[in-house]
Amino acid sequence: MNILALDLGTSSVRGLVLSGDAQPMPGVLARRKVNLASGDDGTGTLSGPDYRTLLVECLDELAESGQLRDIGLVAISAQWHSVLPLGRDGAPLGPVVTWLDTRPTAAKGAAGPVDPDDFHQRTGCWWHRSYWSMRLPWLRAQSGTSIARFVGLPEYVLGELLEAAPMSISQASGTGLLDLGSLRWDEEALVLAGARPGELPPLWELNWHGRLRSDWARRWPQLAEARWAPPVGDGGASNVGSGCVDPSRAAITVGTSAAVRLMQRIPAGEPMPRLPERLWRYRVDHEHVVTGAAYSSGGNLFAWAQRELRLPAGDELDAALALVPPGGGQPADPRFGGDRAPGVAPAGTGELRGLSFGTTAVDILAGLMQGLCGLVADDLAVLESTIDSPVDVVLGGGAVAASVWWRQAFASTLAPRPVSHQRNPEVGATGAALVAMGRCCDATELADIGRTDELVPPTTTGRPHPQYPS
Repeated sequence: MNILALDLGTSSVRGLVLSGDAQPMPGVLARRKVNLASGDDGTGTLSGPDYRTLLVECLDELAESGQLRDIGLVAISAQWHSVLPLGRDGAPLGPVVTWLDTRPTAAKGAAGPVDPDDFHQRTGCWWHRSYWSMRLPWLRAQSGTSIARFVGLPEYVLGELLEAAPMSISQASGTGLLDLGSLRWDEEALVLAGARPGELPPLWELNWHGRLRSDWARRWPQLAEARWAPPVGDGGASNVGSGCVDPSRAAITVGTSAAVRLMQRIPAGEPMPRLPERLWRYRVDHEHVVTGAAYSSGGNLFAWAQRELRLPAGDELDAALALVPPGGGQPADPRFGGDRAPGVAPAGTGELRGLSFGTTAVDILAGLMQGLCGLVADDLAVLESTIDSPVDVVLGGGAVAASVWWRQAFASTLAPRPVSHQRNPEVGATGAALVAMGRCCDATELADIGRTDELVPPTTTGRPHPQYPS
């Protein structure tokens, strides 16, 4: 049996075919770039119908090239925290509000949780603009018409393709409305969100799988009998794909954005370790949780620098960065997109400091990369306090896969912890497949992990330079 793995990201939609051991088939990748609307006011939205079209194009490409043979399972890694208002006819009433959007605010006079700490421990989240408890009232206030219900991007897209598309436990945990222990909507969170259960997607039941609607099954007969697994939040999927499935290893993933996370096996209903004030906790599935911190900046820092600073490309850039020692570069605050929860800094908080006539574009890029390393290091220390021991670190994601310098900067900043990297850039898709197969325990063995000190400088390899995410 082969596996079709879909990655519903913020910057791109990707479809891959994996072997039964969740290893990507060489050269089998369909990818479409997403048009993300962003602005200085904190806007971070995309079009739901356009996104569905991109996914359909990826599936058409794989089908037409004969790559959808023997597909028995469809696994999905999908962005967390998105929300889309729908009318009574199921049509979108606006764009999808993504994790990047910092505009939602609490209504004047609105009161938060009665006991903020207890709320945080139950839901793993805060009453914050990143979550539906604040986003839904804000969307109602912004809407010029009546909103019938709310879904996330995965539920909207899959609802167009499948016979039914409930919300997975993993995706529900990213809304901030789920009680992580009982796996039911949290009553206080629903009150804060001003939402009744009928206005939210039904929750995906254990062992239930989706099926293509008949019209799409005729379009892709190779997928007619395939089982569609519940979508896994991209952060949880990346941990599994990076081989970081127990408290001995933390995953640092840098794609469009970045995060540091620690995964633990805590089945539903079992007590959870106390959650530090500055960390979140979400569900990977019914058996596992992931705890960590996330940042609005990652590979998008490089995309900005490449566009605005006219950086050299490929091996030329790597050679220039090699002259900047890890820890060097121009002092910088990389929070161009503002803070993610629990921080409240708005978009536009990024800074470049200490500029002189000798400052180069490469110095600025290195400083931004180093700035993110510092943010991650601080939160990793808090994560380690929850298990009372240092951890090994595995770097993953397209941005660090493409940058030797960034990997070595992380290794220097996080020393003396052992730091390695996952060479497979598709950690989200791979991880989602392992979760769908119930094989999280095999993730460490299957991960393609290399030590940072085994790297060969890219200027001597003759290989083409990978594409940074944008």
